[in-house]
Amino acid sequence: MTRSTLLSLVGLVLVSLASSQTVDPSLQDLANRNADFAARLYRSVSSRTDDNVFLCPFTLATGLSALLGATSGSTQDQLLRGLSLNGLDPQSLPELVQSLRNLVLQGSLSMNLMQGMAVFPAQSLKVSPSYLEQVQTNFGGNSLSVDYTVPQEATDTINRWVQDNTGDQIQELVTSLDPQTQLLLATAASYQIRFSPSFNASLTQDERFYVDKYHVAIVPMMFQADKFFLAYDRALKAGVLKLPMNDGAAMLVVLPDEGIDITAVEEEVNGEKIRAWIRQLKKTKLEVQLPRFLLERSYTLRDALRILNITQVFQDDADIINIGETTGLKLTQVYHKSVMTVDESTDDITAGGGVNAFSTLPPRLTINRPFLFVIYQQTSSSVLFMGRVTDPTKK
Repeated sequence: MTRSTLLSLVGLVLVSLASSQTVDPSLQDLANRNADFAARLYRSVSSRTDDNVFLCPFTLATGLSALLGATSGSTQDQLLRGLSLNGLDPQSLPELVQSLRNLVLQGSLSMNLMQGMAVFPAQSLKVSPSYLEQVQTNFGGNSLSVDYTVPQEATDTINRWVQDNTGDQIQELVTSLDPQTQLLLATAASYQIRFSPSFNASLTQDERFYVDKYHVAIVPMMFQADKFFLAYDRALKAGVLKLPMNDGAAMLVVLPDEGIDITAVEEEVNGEKIRAWIRQLKKTKLEVQLPRFLLERSYTLRDALRILNITQVFQDDADIINIGETTGLKLTQVYHKSVMTVDESTDDITAGGGVNAFSTLPPRLTINRPFLFVIYQQTSSSVLFMGRVTDPTKK
């Protein structure tokens, strides 16, 4: 047995064991709530653009949850509802979030996914040590004071933070800042997809991708023949393909039937719909063609969060945002940026992807028109990323 084969077997066993773990009911409930928030946020953002969409709701939910300990009264209640956390005890949430983070970011996923969140108060505000400790310990974040009265210096500080937390995969999160800013929340994530088994680069060839009725793009189309998990949503008229990865995560590719508007599918996506897709997956022999693409999307999310009725934290008359000695603060803006590469990347564990020999040719699924995708951690079904690809040639 070769070293590569042995590593492949070890990797498959580890992923299988991780997927079969029994998740504590309270953590599973939190993961489900996070998925509900992810779908609602995705719909809020995607409804405002026809371009590619890419979000890391898991990191963003963690960052917004860190604000709960700095709020109270109706502001806290509204934030809980907006995050789909209503009914949960705010006092127990920090440790619960920490436990879910530990569960999700275990093994090689923590190496493939580089992410961070931070609160950036104005330099004139003193952050209490207890709040700083909670942000770091329970939410894996940072609190860095910046001088917003010198906008370029503040911009440089935040951009250096995002570079450090994404291994330089994200160079710039903010370009300009208001000197009157009191408090910012920043979240960022960078992810390198490593499918298991991987697509064989020697089989990739240029194919057509039908962006819309009037535009066709020529894209590198990856190819793989194997046994895949597949489902079909008859109500939405969309196929669902599962592409597992070597780090315990998986991608659901949701492809509407020809002639079905992708926005009609997006409008029906929620946490329960995602969980239903996962439950309905069945293994079948299949040839898959998937475009190679790179997504890099940056958002200011105040308006999108307001659609989710998260409004009071941005208002001057909010009950309390208290991270130190000063109370009555308001959140000025929420910045979010995600980068992801989808290609034939491989390593020792995933090496050897390609074509299986079947006695009869299996059907072929070609992802050659706009599609949705959901990346989730298989143990808990926690939604890590959600996105839409309308044109693979654009970031």
